[in-house]
Amino acid sequence: MTELLTPLKRLMGGFCLAALAAGAAAQGASPLPALGAQLSQLTVSGISSGGFMAVQFQVAHSSLVAGIGVLAAGPYECAEGSMWRALNNCMEPGTGARVPDTARTLARIDTQARAGRIDAPAGLRDDRVWVLAGGADRTVERPVVDALLGFYRQQVAGDAIRFVDVAPAGHAMISVADPQPNACGTSEPPYINRCGDLDAAGEMLAHLLGPLAPRSTSAGGEILAFDQRPFTGVAPVDLSIADQGYVYVPAACRGGGCRVHVAFHGCRQSEAQIGRRFVERAGYNEWADANRLLVLYPQARPRSGLAWGSLRWVYNPKGCWDWWGYTDAAYATRNGGQIKAVRAMLERLATPLSPAPER
Repeated sequence: MTELLTPLKRLMGGFCLAALAAGAAAQGASPLPALGAQLSQLTVSGISSGGFMAVQFQVAHSSLVAGIGVLAAGPYECAEGSMWRALNNCMEPGTGARVPDTARTLARIDTQARAGRIDAPAGLRDDRVWVLAGGADRTVERPVVDALLGFYRQQVAGDAIRFVDVAPAGHAMISVADPQPNACGTSEPPYINRCGDLDAAGEMLAHLLGPLAPRSTSAGGEILAFDQRPFTGVAPVDLSIADQGYVYVPAACRGGGCRVHVAFHGCRQSEAQIGRRFVERAGYNEWADANRLLVLYPQARPRSGLAWGSLRWVYNPKGCWDWWGYTDAAYATRNGGQIKAVRAMLERLATPLSPAPER
């Protein structure tokens, strides 16, 4: 009996330590501030699982989102609620495991829209789209990205789509802001690569938002840690969401009226796995500083089945965003737990500023 109890005690002890660490982090985080943000030009982006998540958020809220940037990801509901399909059809498709074609993707969107679970797809037509694929990416292979482009080409005007094909690039965020990036062809943590002078965040934002002021030489705004728990509706651990997220706030945005960009990290890029490296070095903040742009960095968290404080079995060991249904069947709709949480964060950022107290 002792031999059986010892591993269990170790497991429960690990859960307790993880819960205490997460709770301490959240207690040290402030509430997400009301900043009177403008959501009329909301843009989203993501790498890998974050790219799939960005697509889901855009389609679910097509009447709200005005533009999207996607690195190394595929079409809406590609996995159709199946981890097997996610790993095969939507990452390394081959014989017997093909990525969904545009007709299949459109049929799924039509079904969801008719059921009232997502916005009408007509909301996509005036969006701007920026997509990047790496020629050395063997994690999410080129046919998957091609399927995403095929979908957008039937929904969006041709000149609104920008496709960037980086032949030597691996599976990663391409950034000029990280002083210690991986080599361009790398596909390993922290999944932030340098590919010459290619500034993915800058090129993406310029395409989505229009002409931009030159990027700041250094990010002079604030990276604010905030408590994500008020936005999840259930315990964040039930959704594989971290207790703490981040928002980048340029000094000029303290007075309200700034646009918002949501940047979804990829698998193995959450704070729990690489600290604040994606938040600080993915390359968005320097552009945000010079262009009155808030950048929201919601945070997922890794889970491997059981977790302290949760009665649910959730298998997400790499800390990915939910693009195959590990949280709930509604994961790709407005009712999906993670999508609802991010939407609530945006509503908080858009809340009008409180008037200054009279003296």
